[in-house]
Amino acid sequence: MTAAATRSEHDLLGDRDVPAEAYWGVHTLRATENFPITGTPISAYPHLIDALAAVKEAAALANEELGLLDPKKAAAIVEACRDIRAGKLHDQFVVDVIQGGAGTSTNMNANEVVANRALELLGHEKGQYQFLHPNEDVNLGQSTNDVYPTAVKIATVFAVRGLLRAMAVLQDAFAAKAVEFREVLKMGRTQLQDAVPMTLGQEFSAYAVMIEEDRGRLAEAAELIHEINLGATAIGTGLNAPAGYAESARRHLAEITGLPLVTAANLVEATQDCGAFVQMSGVLKRIAVKLSKSCNDLRLLSSGPRAGLGEINLPPVQAGSSIMPGKVNPVIPEVVNQVAFEVIGNDVAITMAAEAGQLQLNAFEPIILHALSESVTHLRNACMTLAARCVVGITANTETLRASVENSIGLVTALNPHIGYTAATEIAKEALATGRGVAELVLERRLLPPEILADLLRPEVVAGAGQALA
Repeated sequence: MTAAATRSEHDLLGDRDVPAEAYWGVHTLRATENFPITGTPISAYPHLIDALAAVKEAAALANEELGLLDPKKAAAIVEACRDIRAGKLHDQFVVDVIQGGAGTSTNMNANEVVANRALELLGHEKGQYQFLHPNEDVNLGQSTNDVYPTAVKIATVFAVRGLLRAMAVLQDAFAAKAVEFREVLKMGRTQLQDAVPMTLGQEFSAYAVMIEEDRGRLAEAAELIHEINLGATAIGTGLNAPAGYAESARRHLAEITGLPLVTAANLVEATQDCGAFVQMSGVLKRIAVKLSKSCNDLRLLSSGPRAGLGEINLPPVQAGSSIMPGKVNPVIPEVVNQVAFEVIGNDVAITMAAEAGQLQLNAFEPIILHALSESVTHLRNACMTLAARCVVGITANTETLRASVENSIGLVTALNPHIGYTAATEIAKEALATGRGVAELVLERRLLPPEILADLLRPEVVAGAGQALA
């Protein structure tokens, strides 16, 4: 170990030794000591790190434009931020994702990393803040209270784009199965009881449509988080930010991110209100609930294979038991179910965090960030996994499905217009009592000619398949 293994830095609590090679400083050091909560550093969320760097870059450009920051300092800060957005120094963002202080530790971590990289670019040593300071220069015209929520919103927008793409992949997988199974007749069920015939294609088409609807709702929710409060500083009054700063910073940030960002009309309201995050979380919960319902169906339809419904086969991806040879479990739908449970729980956490804010600031946005990021990331991974490891490989047990239709009393409903309600009722009673098939009894009683019955039992007739799969 060399003599230069540490450097001394100072804050309002005193002096502390910081590792000499670290780009973070004393404020980050104290935060790592104060918040040993999850063991997950903010670097686990690269979208957030990129967003923080984008905010700092935009602020430096705005401050230079307004004559508040020396052009050489501004250029160094901008280059440092671009390094970070290029994927460098992410490992230097070390504070725990859940932290007290409304995100101050995250903002300080960003200020210190940007400052020390900028110092290097200017030819100085890390920690020589007399030449470029984390707070006075990198954080000029800013507060955690406008930097952090702005960065969280930008990070969420980019993360949601990834989820939207994954949902499209899953939607396409279900839609492809809908086409593949468009002529596979089966019994529909309500309340787990036989209902009326349908096609397996119609069943899978419904899953595709559910995802398509939720993609639309998610895109709408993302629009709400393009409104930012950068320039609000501490509580929304813009204290210490000069005239023109908010608009200049917004313009530069929009150019950097490529997002149509807008400044909130009322910055005091925007600094304390977390409603857009609650809205986003609610949509994520909706996605999770419907995705979990679809997975419940896949598990039920594939149950067996001999003693359950056994209507479809999920692709086997691993051995299912350490004691039962040959057993294969629906592990992919099961893992998606668990992601859904997590997202629903995260929605409760986000709701409570948004409600718990007091007066001009919500101090609990770190848990909102953490919960939102987990929900979006895990849903994205779940959609991709479900599509690739399950849906694309599903096959139909066609004979089992057709036999269930032919033997089901529910089939009589489809024949009711052609044989009459009274005759249909008698057929249903006898089928239930004897276990014989409806079609068999209809032919035996000569209620319909064989060719007419066969025509009526075609999938496109009995299930109206053409309507759902157009």
